[in-house]
Amino acid sequence: MTSLAQTPHSAHTATASREAAGTRSRRIVGIDALRGLVMVLMLVDHVREFFYLHAQVSDPVEISSTPPGLFFTRLAAHLCAPVFVILTGVAAWLYGQRHGGRRAASGFLFKRGLFLLVLELTVINFAWTFTLLPRTYYFQVIGAIGVSMMVLAALLHLPRPALLTFALAVIFGHNLLDPVHFAAGEPGHALWALLHDRGFIALPWGAQLKTSYPVLPWIGVIALGFAAGPWFASQVAPEVRRRRLLLTAALSVGLFVALRLLNIYGEPLPWSPGATALETAMSFVNLTKYPPSLDFLLLTLGVGAALLALLDLAPHRLSAALAVFGAAPLFFYVVHLYLLHVLNKLALATLGPNQGDLFSLPNISALWLMALVATVPMGFACRAFARLKARSSSPWMSYL
Repeated sequence: MTSLAQTPHSAHTATASREAAGTRSRRIVGIDALRGLVMVLMLVDHVREFFYLHAQVSDPVEISSTPPGLFFTRLAAHLCAPVFVILTGVAAWLYGQRHGGRRAASGFLFKRGLFLLVLELTVINFAWTFTLLPRTYYFQVIGAIGVSMMVLAALLHLPRPALLTFALAVIFGHNLLDPVHFAAGEPGHALWALLHDRGFIALPWGAQLKTSYPVLPWIGVIALGFAAGPWFASQVAPEVRRRRLLLTAALSVGLFVALRLLNIYGEPLPWSPGATALETAMSFVNLTKYPPSLDFLLLTLGVGAALLALLDLAPHRLSAALAVFGAAPLFFYVVHLYLLHVLNKLALATLGPNQGDLFSLPNISALWLMALVATVPMGFACRAFARLKARSSSPWMSYL
C-alpha cells in the first residue's frame, strides 16, 4: 500500500511535472498571432499581384511613379518573408525540444524542406500560372524556405555560439557579395543565381527557373531563428522573453537608422532627400528585397521582434483571431493563391477587362477591402483544416 501512496513532497513533484508538461505542449500564442498577421499582410500583397497588375512596382520601388498608398501597401508586405523565415527557425528549435533534440529536428527539417521545394515547383507554380508545363518556373518564398530548412538541417549541429556567429556573418556580410555576378552560361551562374544573384536558370527541357528569392540571406535568417529558440523555452518567463525581444527590436531598428543615415553600406540603393518630407521618408525606407539587403533585414526583423513582444500582451480575442491563420500557414498560403486566381478569372469572365486585357481594382482602398473580405472564407477554411489536422493520425499532416 505504501508504494501507491504519495507523500506531500511526491505529490508536489507530480503536480509540478504535470504543469511543466502542460507548459511544454502549449503553443506560444504570440508566435501564431504574429505569423497570422504577416499572412494577412501577404494576402493584401497578393491581391495586389492578381488585381492591381496595371500598377506594377519594382524592387526597390520607383518612388517618382508610385503613389504613397501603393508604396506603403508594398512596404507593409516586406514584413512577411523575414518574419516567416525567422519563426520557421524558432519552430524548428521548439520541434527538437518536443521530439528528441537536434537529431530529430534535423531529420524533420530536411524532409519538410524537400517537401516544400517540390510543392513550390508543382502545386504553387500552378496556382500562379494555371499552366501545367509553364515556360518559366518561379522559385519564390516557399522554395527558399525549403532550401533554407535543408541547409539548417546540417547547420543546427553546430554549437549555438558558432551557429549564431554564422547567422550574423551571413546577414551582415552578404551585401559584400553584391558586385559578384556570373553571366548566363558561365560556370557558377546557376549556383550563384540560386544563392545571391536574382536571375534565370536554364532547365534541361527548355524551360527556365526564375530565382526570385536567392537563398543565402534567408539561410542566415533561419539560422538566427534557431539560435534564438532557447528564448522560447518553457523555462523562460514571458516577461523575460518580451524584454529580450524589445531590446533586440530597439538595437535592430537603431542600427538600421544609423546605417541608412551613413548611406555607405547595407543597402544597394542610397536614399536621397525628396521634394517633400513624405518623399524623403519613402526614400529612406525604400529597401531591396531580392535578395534582402542588410538594412531590409534589420528593419523588418526589428519590427517583427517588437510585434511579437506586443502580441504577447494583446487582448485574447485579437491574438486568437490572428492565430487561426498563423496555426496553418502553409495551408493558408496554398489555398489563398488558388482563391485569388479563381476570383480573378471569374471577374474577367463576368465583368470583362477594364485595364487593357486585365481586370483591375480601381484604387488602393478597394484592394485592401477585397483583401479584408477574402480573409473571411480563409478563416473558415483554416479552422476546418485545424480540426481535420487535430483528428488525423497521418504523419503527412505534420508537413502541412
